[in-house]
Formats: sequence, structure tokens, C-alpha cells
Amino acid sequence: MAGATPNLRIKIFADGADFEGMLRLADDPRIAGFTTNPTLMRQSGVTDYEGFARKVLGHISDRPVSLEVFSDDFGDMARQARTLASWGANVLVKIPITNTRGDSALALIRELSLEGLRLNVTAIMSVEQVEGAAEALAAGPGAIVSVFAGRLADTGRDPVPIIGRCVSVLDSLETLELLWASPREVLNVYQADKIGCHIITLTHDLLAKLSLWEKDPNEYSLETVKMFHDDARKAGYLL
Repeated sequence: MAGATPNLRIKIFADGADFEGMLRLADDPRIAGFTTNPTLMRQSGVTDYEGFARKVLGHISDRPVSLEVFSDDFGDMARQARTLASWGANVLVKIPITNTRGDSALALIRELSLEGLRLNVTAIMSVEQVEGAAEALAAGPGAIVSVFAGRLADTGRDPVPIIGRCVSVLDSLETLELLWASPREVLNVYQADKIGCHIITLTHDLLAKLSLWEKDPNEYSLETVKMFHDDARKAGYLL
């Protein structure tokens, strides 16, 4: 993340499950927290969920780390949530807004929040889901509400006005923060910051691109031409 970046109000969380990469990012003061999920962990080759999570928490204790439950039964989900929360004071437990059958998790979210667990309600795709999560979390100790703006964009919808409405839902709830999840490009950071979103998660490759802020387009064009030329030479292409 070397290089000039604009002054941003939004918090940047690193999203991933590459342990060595997480440790490197933990040295960057611009990283305000970490998120992961079972899919990212599987993609990174993690086979021992607890072992990986405890290793991360053993090295990162000064910033929030979001860890997700993976049961599909609400009773067992509650057990997993309490277990995850017991592993560190900086753990936020990720609870999906529904289970795989589409059953609402709001009752569980309310129960765990009232117990004092700090939650990250995830897989949200609508303003209505944000409204439900906000109501369930309002009396708790503080939480994150994660809207998957990138997936909304994948459907052809502009996520900016949707996220703007979600920000408004949380305006009067100072203990709740809105998170722009699954960004597709660095532009999303500046969009999210402009509309007052509190947090954005960035994969490690997107974090590296933050250094491109206001890079000269002509310089970037020349670098691109050189890249094509060098790769053709290295490949030994002939015509």
C-alpha cells in the first residue's frame, strides 16, 4: 500500500485468509480491521478453522477480526457464535442475515447482541434487511452491518444509492457501522467514502492498488505498453 492516497474518512478492513499477508497488513496503520469467511479460508487452503483463527488472533489483537459461523441450524449457530467470541476480545462474530433455507436470523441476532456479543451481520443485499438488522442490534454493544455492494453491482444495480439509503438507516444509531462488502474496484473506496459509509473491506490485491490514487494516465498508459512489449518478448513470440 505504498504511495500517496487521499484523506479518507472511511475505515479500511483487509479481507482475506492468507495468514502471511494478514501479518504484513497488520503492520500498516491504515488497516483498521480484518474480515474473513469460510469461502476465503477454503480458497486459501485452510483446513483447521479453529487453528487458523486462533493463530490470527494470537498475532492480531489490537484491531477487530471478524470470524463467521458456518452452521445452518440457529441453535448450533448460537453455540458457534459464543465459542468464537470467547477466543478474543477483538472478535466480531459474523452471522448471516438468513440461513440457507432463507429463514431470518434476526431473532438470533437480537439474542446474541443482548448477551453482549459484538456481531457483524453479513450477506445483506437490501435496505429492508439493513432495517431489520438495525432494529435487532440497536440495544447491543455495537455491531457492523455488511451490505454486499459488489454483488449488487453484479446484478446490474448501481450500489451507490442503495448504500446511501442504508447509511441513512443507521444515522441515528451511533453503535452501528455500515460496511461496504465485496468491492469490485478501487473506485468503490472513494464512492463509499463520499456517501458516508463507515467501513469498506478490500482484498489484498485491491489494497495494493490504493497506491494508484491520481496516477498520471499518460504514465500509466506508457507502463501498460511496456508491459505488453516485455511479456511478448519474454514469451518469445514471433510473427
